Amino acid sequence: MTTTGGMDAVLYVCATRPGQLRGLAEERAVEEGLRFAEKHSLCVTVQISDPYGEPNPCGRPGWLRVREMAERGEVGVVLTRWPNAVSPTPGLRHPELDHLVSHGVQLFFTWAPLNAMAGAGGAR
Repeated sequence: MTTTGGMDAVLYVCATRPGQLRGLAEERAVEEGLRFAEKHSLCVTVQISDPYGEPNPCGRPGWLRVREMAERGEVGVVLTRWPNAVSPTPGLRHPELDHLVSHGVQLFFTWAPLNAMAGAGGAR
């Protein structure tokens, strides 16, 4: 999966509840992420999805893959729809944001109301 653009980005989606088929929430998250990437000249090189419901991001195989890509320097940007996709629990979310930043990776929220408030959607 790619969009035209510059810096490599991962589109991380955590929207579908376990046992459900891919639904509208996941479709919207993907569409918004790709639009955001195009608007900001980012190249989505991979889309990684996890089912919604596990509050600890380190308990999700997809998020662990995002972390590993950041640690190896394979990505400069992570896109996700909103903070709860990382974790609905701030105490679990903030260390993950710090981990990405420590590896030089930016995280952007792609849901329009959030990215308008954060001046392009930056998490920090």
